Amino acid sequence: MNAIDPARIMAMRAQILERNDALQRAAGLGLESQIGGATGLGATGPATFGDALQGALRQVNEMQAQSSAISEAYERGQTTDIAAVMLARQQASIGFEATMQVRNRLLSAYKDIMNMPV
Repeated sequence: MNAIDPARIMAMRAQILERNDALQRAAGLGLESQIGGATGLGATGPATFGDALQGALRQVNEMQAQSSAISEAYERGQTTDIAAVMLARQQASIGFEATMQVRNRLLSAYKDIMNMPV
């Protein structure tokens, strides 16, 4: 029977984190800029789960509002770029669907936790 070596697991974890950092630097996106962009906190403090969730919901709401505005502008004849209208609507739709999936997963996790024996 093979025993799990904690030192090997920690070494693998460190390698994964190093590669993740390298990929973020290569893409020009530091972890601080991702957290600040998603939550609007910047470098003022650590992001909490609630802050990250509020930031994501705010982004989805903004996409929905932008999609509505572009659709209304197209209907009034102020713009003729149907591709931009359809793209905005698809982005809003995908954002909403992703939000619903996160909500469903959170509810499922909450139910699982509440059903655990104490």
